[in-house]
Amino acid sequence: MSSAWLLPEHIADVLPAQARRVEELRRVWLDAARSYGYELVMPPLLEHIESLLSGTGSALDLKTFKLVDQLSGRTLGVRADATPQVARIDAHLLNRESVTRLCYCGPVLHTRPASPHASREPLQLGAEIYGHAGLEADLEAAELAIGGLQASGLSGLVMDLADVRLVQGVLAGLGVQGLSKAQHEALVSALTTKDVGNLRELAQQAPLCHAPRASEVLVALTTLFGGDEVLAQARSVLPQHELIDAALNDLAWLATQLRATCSDVTIGFDLSDLSGYAYYSSTRFAIYGHDHPDALVRGGRYDEVGAVFGRRRPAAGFSLDLKILADVLAGRDGLAARPAIRAPWGNDPALRQAVRELRTQGHTVVCVLPGHEHDVQEFDCDRELVINDGRWSVRVL
Repeated sequence: MSSAWLLPEHIADVLPAQARRVEELRRVWLDAARSYGYELVMPPLLEHIESLLSGTGSALDLKTFKLVDQLSGRTLGVRADATPQVARIDAHLLNRESVTRLCYCGPVLHTRPASPHASREPLQLGAEIYGHAGLEADLEAAELAIGGLQASGLSGLVMDLADVRLVQGVLAGLGVQGLSKAQHEALVSALTTKDVGNLRELAQQAPLCHAPRASEVLVALTTLFGGDEVLAQARSVLPQHELIDAALNDLAWLATQLRATCSDVTIGFDLSDLSGYAYYSSTRFAIYGHDHPDALVRGGRYDEVGAVFGRRRPAAGFSLDLKILADVLAGRDGLAARPAIRAPWGNDPALRQAVRELRTQGHTVVCVLPGHEHDVQEFDCDRELVINDGRWSVRVL
C-alpha cells in the first residue's frame, strides 16, 4: 500500500509553532524594509522560462523546475529565485527613472536541495534598490540586512565582504585571455570552496599555464580572509590592475561605514568567496550568526540583472531563507509557547463581548470547547477569563 500522506524528499509541512515563528519573522523583516522606504511586490510563482533564467547563468537553470503551459505550449519555470522577477518588475512594469526600492517574500522551489538537510522549498525574502550606482546603495542594503537580523533577535553577527571584480582583475593582471566558460566556472568554484589542489590543476591548463604566477596568485587569493590586514596583503600579492584597486578601495570604504553604524557586528573580508558569482557585478557580502556554519543572508551589487529586460539599471540588495532563520532561532531559544488567555465556551452575550474586546486589544484568546478541557496545543494559557460578581475579567493563573 502506498503512503498517500508522504511528501517528496526535502519537502516538509511547517507545523504550528514553527509556522508562527516564520510568520513573525516575515512581519519583522517587511516592517524593517518598509521603514527604509521599500515597497512590497508579489511576483508570480511561475513564468516563461526565458524570463526566469535571463542573465542568471547555468546554476539557476539546474535549480529550476520546468513544465509545459497547457494554454500556449511554451515552457514555463517555477521560480527558484525571485531576484530576476523583481528586476523585470522594475524594468517593465514600474519603469521609473528615479531610485526604486522593492522588497518581496514568497516561496521558491529548487530541483535539488542546496545541502543535505536543506529544504527544496525555501521561503525567500529579499530587498532590492535600483537606480543608484554609488556605494551608498550597497551600504543601505547591508545595513538593512544587519538590522533585520538584529530585529529578529540575533546578536554576535559576522559580516564578510568580497568583490567579484577581484577575479576579473587577477586574470587581466596576469594577462590571461580566452578562458572558456567551463574553465571560468571551475575556477570560481575552486576559489569559493578554497580548493587549492583543484586551483593548481587549473593553473596547469591553457591558457592559465601561460601566466607564470597564475598558480601562486590563485592559491594566495584563497588565504585572503580576516580583518583589515587582508586588504593590505591583497595589494602586495595580487597583480596590479585597476579593477583590483577599485574593488579593494570600495571594500575598505564599506567596512569603515559599516563599523561606524553597526559597531556590534564583526566586519571582515573573505576575498575568495564568490558564492552567487553569476549574479554579482562588484561588491558582495555574507552575514553569519553563531552556531550556524552557512551564511544567513547574502547580498551585494548586481548591475547586470536587468540588462536582459532592456534596462541596465544599477541594483543592490540581498536575500535570505526565513525557514532557515526560524530554525536557527528555534535552536537557540526553543519554540516557546505563545502566552494566551483561556476562556470558557458559552452563549452568554457578556462573555462573547469580553472575548471580542480582548482579541481587539491584541490578546490571543482560546475558547475551550465542550469536552476539550485538557487539550494540549502551542499556546501557553497563563491567564483565564472568569466571572466575578457578574462581570467577566482576566485572572492570572
